[in-house]
Amino acid sequence: MTVRLRVKEVAKERGFSMGRLSRLSNVAYNTIKRIYDDKNYSPTVNTLMRIAKTLDVSIADLVEDVPDE
Repeated sequence: MTVRLRVKEVAKERGFSMGRLSRLSNVAYNTIKRIYDDKNYSPTVNTLMRIAKTLDVSIADLVEDVPDE
């Protein structure tokens, strides 16, 4: 199984731009951009916790198991 981040999708559903998410979560804009754009990027648990808190979701809502091909 591979883990896929859903940060971009969840943020969009909740009306957050990258800039707003960065400001309110206190996560660097470049980190947010990398999470959005780089499917191989693995942010720290602390970063995911801050993003989840800002979006008012659990970390589990930000990740998805994807079967290996």
